[in-house]
Amino acid sequence: MTTVHHSAICVRDVDAALRFYRDGLGLETLMDHAFDGDWHTLFDAPSNRLRSVFLGDPGRPDVGIVELVAFDAPPGDRVPSEHPAPGFFLLSFFVDVDETLARIEQLGLARDARRIDVPGPAGPVPMATLRDPDGVLVELVGAPS
Repeated sequence: MTTVHHSAICVRDVDAALRFYRDGLGLETLMDHAFDGDWHTLFDAPSNRLRSVFLGDPGRPDVGIVELVAFDAPPGDRVPSEHPAPGFFLLSFFVDVDETLARIEQLGLARDARRIDVPGPAGPVPMATLRDPDGVLVELVGAPS
């Protein structure tokens, strides 16, 4: 069986991304290390040195990891699309939506936050989307109320 180990996001500013994913969403740092390698060949990267920060839940390694990747040379700017398109990328987290949104808003990081309740058989399911500091769309999904 194939499973997803981690999803990587190339970030411009590791500290800003850590404020969002660690301080805002509540993920914990599992690893923070710099690596030298032929990243230009493997990823078409702008340099061959990168910093990799793995974030997740140390008590639940099976739930997936978000990797923040920063190259020594900055990546080119890419403007996220306003609308889903082929290659659409979304990171989705099960959280207490209102609590998490409040924490992210306190950090001043609630970019383009949108919240809805989706009808479900066990009651309404709270959901929200917002963008991380690099424009990646993040979905928050709560338990039915």
